[in-house]
Amino acid sequence: MSIIVNQNSLYNAPFFQEMIETTTNLYRLGWDERNGGNISYLLHEYELLPFMNVDHVLRTVPMNFDATPLAGKYFIVTGSGKYFKNVKRDPAENIGIIRIAEDGGSYDILWGFESGGVATSELPTHLMNHIQRLTVDPNHRVIMHCHATHLLAMTFTHSLQEEDFTKTLWEMCTECIVVFPDGVGVVPWIIPGTNAIGEATATKMKETRLVLWPHHGVFGAGTTMDEVFGLIETAEKAAEVYTIVCAQGGKKQTITDQQLFDLARAFHVSPREGILKL
Repeated sequence: MSIIVNQNSLYNAPFFQEMIETTTNLYRLGWDERNGGNISYLLHEYELLPFMNVDHVLRTVPMNFDATPLAGKYFIVTGSGKYFKNVKRDPAENIGIIRIAEDGGSYDILWGFESGGVATSELPTHLMNHIQRLTVDPNHRVIMHCHATHLLAMTFTHSLQEEDFTKTLWEMCTECIVVFPDGVGVVPWIIPGTNAIGEATATKMKETRLVLWPHHGVFGAGTTMDEVFGLIETAEKAAEVYTIVCAQGGKKQTITDQQLFDLARAFHVSPREGILKL
């Protein structure tokens, strides 16, 4: 029996189109060069059933991580070594739909990853962060990693203290404190693709949806693809403004702490404690 009941229908599924559009935009913006960056999107079985036979397993791939809390859950995810620029042209080669096996130590490939491909090498990090965010937000669905240019640059020139980094981003654009009142987390430099960096990121994800990997990139989390893309996009815009401000000689004036507090109150969000000095 064929996996795809109607391949064209799968390609037109909303979650599928979201993955195509997001990977295309991330590459267009220069945030996912070569095979940099990865996305995983938690799917409900009812979203898949109109398009595919979820009982047909192509391959099973072992993982060096116990994902038991996600056993039986489905994800559409980008592939290891795959270029975002190629996803739109050949989705079946560059992305795949997987289900975490009941033993938590492997995943079943249900669609995609043709020519022997597998999910991103950062999959354990993604799964750790899905597990963490689901304990905070039961509606959580998306983890996105990219190399946003100006955020990456800031990690070379700015204090990596989370409170300092968050405060600077909040000051750069009025919308920032509204979009990410929980601020940004920062982990130490750690070799990517390891469980160590996944665990460090997941610890930060207890409190924030945006975590910086210094000299590497950023991880974002949220309930929809648009939300997470917009979260990273907003922080990246603030980082770009910071870069321009520094090039113009530094700040002559800024949004004050009281103004940031008033802004947060007006939009009914609670700023992360310890940042505004009132």
